[in-house]
Formats: sequence, C-alpha cells, structure tokens
Amino acid sequence: MELTADRKLAGILVPLFALRTERDLGIGDTESLKELVDWCASRGLGLIQVLPINETAGDNSPYNILSSIALEPTTVATNPRALRDLSAKDFKKICAHHDVPALRTSSVNYHGVRMLKHELLEAAWQNFCTVQIPKKTKRAKNFLTWKKSNESWLEPYTLFRALLRLHNENGDVALWPKQQRTFSSAQQWLISVSPYLGSQVRALQDFFSYVQWIAFNQWSDLKSYAEQRGVALVGDVPVGVSIQSADVFAEPEIFDLTRSAGAPPEKVFAADPFTAKWGQNWGFPLYDWSAMEKNNYAWWRRRLRVAQEIFHFLRVDHALGFFRIYSFPWRPERNAEFLPLSEEEAKNRTGGKLPQFIPCDDSNPDNQEVNRLQGHRLFRMIAEELGNHHILAEDLGELSPYVRPTLQALEIPGYKIPQWEIASDGWPIPGRDYPRLSLATYATHDHPPLHALWDEWFTDTQSEDGDKAQKALRHMQEITRFAEMNVALPAPWSDEIHEGLLRGLFACNSWLAINMFTDLFGTSERFNVPGSASTQNWTARFPIPIHEWNARWPQKLEHIATMMNETGRYRQSTKS
Repeated sequence: MELTADRKLAGILVPLFALRTERDLGIGDTESLKELVDWCASRGLGLIQVLPINETAGDNSPYNILSSIALEPTTVATNPRALRDLSAKDFKKICAHHDVPALRTSSVNYHGVRMLKHELLEAAWQNFCTVQIPKKTKRAKNFLTWKKSNESWLEPYTLFRALLRLHNENGDVALWPKQQRTFSSAQQWLISVSPYLGSQVRALQDFFSYVQWIAFNQWSDLKSYAEQRGVALVGDVPVGVSIQSADVFAEPEIFDLTRSAGAPPEKVFAADPFTAKWGQNWGFPLYDWSAMEKNNYAWWRRRLRVAQEIFHFLRVDHALGFFRIYSFPWRPERNAEFLPLSEEEAKNRTGGKLPQFIPCDDSNPDNQEVNRLQGHRLFRMIAEELGNHHILAEDLGELSPYVRPTLQALEIPGYKIPQWEIASDGWPIPGRDYPRLSLATYATHDHPPLHALWDEWFTDTQSEDGDKAQKALRHMQEITRFAEMNVALPAPWSDEIHEGLLRGLFACNSWLAINMFTDLFGTSERFNVPGSASTQNWTARFPIPIHEWNARWPQKLEHIATMMNETGRYRQSTKS
C-alpha cells in the first residue's frame, strides 16, 4: 500500500470497544473492525485509528496495560467463523449460559464479556489440544513455531498470566510469595514445585500462548485485508505500562519503581480537585532510560517491531514524556491522602520529595538541553525501527519549546488541533499553513465531541454573564475562522455548522485529517474524561451498528465524500 505524504488522506478514530455490529458479543473486536474497513473503503476513507489494543490491567483503560506486547483477548472474534477451533455446537452451548442479548445492547460489561470470551477461547483450546496437537497437523506446527519465535516476550508474559490465575487475578505482586514476584525467581520456583502444580502452571501458559497466537493471527490477517481494501490501520503505543504488568515482572531493572508517571495540573483537564491541584497521577512506573540504553533499548525495539506486524502507522502516546515526564513520589492509591496537604506537609510524608519533572524541569537553558537531547535520542531510536513517516507523535499538552522542532528535524508528524494552534495575532493558524507532515483533528478520545463542545459554547453565549458569553462567542469565531466559514454567530449546532467544520479540516495542508468517528457523524458520545475515575470511562458503545450508518446519514455522508474529493483526500476503494 502506498502511504506517502504526497497523497493526503482522511480517516476516523474509533475506540474498538465502542463499535457495534449485528453479531458482536458485547464489545467491538477484529470482526467488527473488518466490517469497519469495508465501510471506510466504500466511503473513500483511507485510515482507521484505534486506541491501544494491548491487554489491559484492572481498570479496563486501554492506556493502563498489563503487557506492552500481548493483545487484549476481548479484541479476539470468538465465533466459529473467526475462531477455527471452536465448534458451532460449543459456541451455542456456551452462549446459552450467558445473557448475550443484554451484553449486546448495554454499554460494555467487561466482566460479562470477559467471562463469555474466556469460555469460548478455552473451548477452542481444548478442541485444538484434542484434534490438532495429537495429529501434529500443520496448524499445530504453526503454533509451536510461533511460540518459539516469540519466546523472548511470550515466556515471561504467560508465566505472569498463569501466576495471576493462581492468585485469583490479584495483580498486586507485592502480595505474592517472594519467589514468584519476578520472572527470574519464578522460573526457579517453578522448577522446585510439585509435578502436579508444575503441570498446572505449564498448561495455563500453553493456553495463554494459544490465545495470543489466535489474537496475533486475527490482527495480522486484518492488516492484510485492510491493505487489500486500500485502508491503513493506525495503532497506539501507550506511554507507560502498569506497575502490575508482565513487563515489570520480566525486567524490573529497566523501570524506576520509586516514582509514578503522570501529568502536571492543566486547566483543560481539571476534572477533579486532585487533578486541579497536583495533576494526573497515572500510576505507571517510569522507564530507567540509562538502564535501557545499555542494551540499545532492546525492550522498546522489540515492542515496536511486534506492533508493526499488525499496524501500518503507530501513534506514540504522550510524546512530551519522552523528553521529560511529570512524576509523583506516591502511588495513585494515596492521592486522597495528599489532596488536602500543602507542599510542606506533603514533603513531610515523602521524605522531602514532591511531584516533579524527570529528568528535569525546563526552568533554565541547561535543563532544556538535557531534556531535548533525551527526546531526540529516543525518537531517533523509534524512527530507526519504524521509519520516520510511520510514526505519529502525540505532541499535545503544555509543550516545551524544543519538542516540535526536534520532531520536525526527524521528519516525524505531530498533531494539529485547530483551536489550540494559535498565531501571534491571537487567531488560529490557517490550515493551509500547517506542515504537510502533520495530523489534523478537532478532538482525540480525551476531548469533548464537536457537537457537545458547540452546544456548550452556544449555551454560554446566551448567559447573562457578559464575560462568559463573550468567551464562548470567541471560541465559535476561532474555530469557524479556521474552517473559513461564513456564518452568523452565535448560532446553534446544525448540519451547516457541522459540515463546514469538517470541510475546514479536510482542506488543511496536513497529510492526515482524522476525525473522531462521532465527530464525523456529528453525535455527542464521549468515551473518556481524563483525570476522572468513572465507570462511564471506556464503556460507552456507539448506539448505531456499522451496517446502519449509511442509511442513518445518507445525505451527510454524500456531502462528506464530495468534500474529501474536492480537497484531495478521497481514496478510491479497492476490492477485497
């Protein structure tokens, strides 16, 4: 597939879990995404961007991952059409013990979905063990070959998952017996246990290996299918891994486990008092870059190479964190304890430590140079593995002055959010002046959808508070000025407003113009509110299944196709 900056593209961003199809099992999966590939190919869209698909830790956030490589089992399509080792009889029998209609119609019930898919995968595995392995079939040999070629990450991952199962999925490794807390010590422990327990652990490892084999096969097949249809897949590389991850279990020496990664206080995402006062405490351990450098960043290079097997582009999350990252000297579980404290009171509880940037802040030129050199070194390494133009750097937030020049020097595309790209005259930079090597979008998964944002502005323009009304009007003026729209403001949301904003984004000079799929349709669903702990985060599902999209918005979609064609972004469909 030809993917060069000479040819502008349009795409959509979708949280995979939110996709709804006729036959899903309560969550979007590889089969759902295949249906979306067909839809995008038929509508001239050349890109599909998804949130991270790594296996998640306990809170279901796609950015809190249990493994930097292993794929989330709920993304696997677990019906007999997609899962060859699962019989129709087993599928029907297992589904009968679950309320599948309720799973399909509700928001994502992760517990229910995981239980169902796990049973289906176990049934497939048992059939595989009964039919394929004893007969030493080509399929069984392929599985063994895959296990061997992925041994470096698969062996520690599957042992970690097996131990998790033995500890009833309690990921607090500090509560495990000492000899089980790291991969090296757990290997020695496994040699010493009884034959029965040893065989039990190894059987679990084989099962988890099988699940990953199925997952990677489905995703790599999906990549090939998307290529045939002329659609590129964009993956997402989270900036951190969970402290309760297979990676920390396998190589604790390459992490700084004394501090917790996060982000400084920001007005935009001040969703709760703690975030407003101290910032976001994500809970991820920091990387020990010095330790990683000793083996030429082998952990990162392996992670990127594997991700390339299933994606055409990779979005590198929180690019600023590779230059310098904000961190806390306490875990998120203690946030409530520190909320009411002053800085001095906090120091008394941490031995004098406070949240700070690592390696250093940007308070003077020397510090800035230290941070710049680190970021340049790390993104150069990433570019060596992926190629400059196959990386998308999420360079958003409170950026330091050296971040974008460094990325531009390495020819790595960054983000352009029009309402944040302000020129010296106080108005948004015209889209025609965006660098070609960039990605333009109005919103990421963390932002309110355009429709909801506009409704909020319009409501505020009607306020008796003059300052509030004027500020909201200014927001409307800025975004419509970027889109070069001729519209009387203030005005309520309408198809005219919506399509004018889309046209403005498509018309910009950026190589890639990607809309959150809710923004493409002009709906108001939201999937995450940063800095907030809510059961609504990562659970919302789009109410309309993919096969109904064309019938639901026929005229709007025709107008969008015309806009993409007129702005040089329409990608002609190729047949599967």
